[in-house]
Amino acid sequence: MLVSNFALAVTITNPLAPGGVWTFGDLIGKIIQAVSGVVAGLAIIMFMIAGILFLTSAGSPEKLTKARTAAVYATVGLTIAIAAAGIVQLIQQVTGATP
Repeated sequence: MLVSNFALAVTITNPLAPGGVWTFGDLIGKIIQAVSGVVAGLAIIMFMIAGILFLTSAGSPEKLTKARTAAVYATVGLTIAIAAAGIVQLIQQVTGATP
């Protein structure tokens, strides 16, 4: 049996390295950063929709309730988007993972 030395010289490059991802924690951090940006953008759009609903409600209790609900959901979404990075850092500190 003849084994070639060329088969042992395979190098696999990290396709995520140019983005600064070297560990699993870095990958999760990048994903949280991207998702929180999208959620923050959607929350801003929801605030605008809630404002339009408030302006066009004309005193109707059903429409005011719908506008308040939209504003509350937008606030909850924005809070989660802002807190996401902090939650990841807190979990890393508690578990002893290096960022």
